[in-house]
Amino acid sequence: MMPLVFAEKDQPHIIRKIGGSSEVKKHLEDLGFNVGGEVSVVSQLGSNLILKVKESRVAVSEELARKIMV
Repeated sequence: MMPLVFAEKDQPHIIRKIGGSSEVKKHLEDLGFNVGGEVSVVSQLGSNLILKVKESRVAVSEELARKIMV
């Protein structure tokens, strides 16, 4: 298991755990990040990551991406 920021680009990964406070977990769930769901890194721009989740592209900060374990 590793934080999403270290995941290979353009490879599908399964979300194993979401860390952080209850507010952070709720925010990530609202964006479509759920345990057991699939996510892939599309690109990294500075300290932000563009992620593909549920057929959508979502930009998250590196700080939030570190809370998503794959």
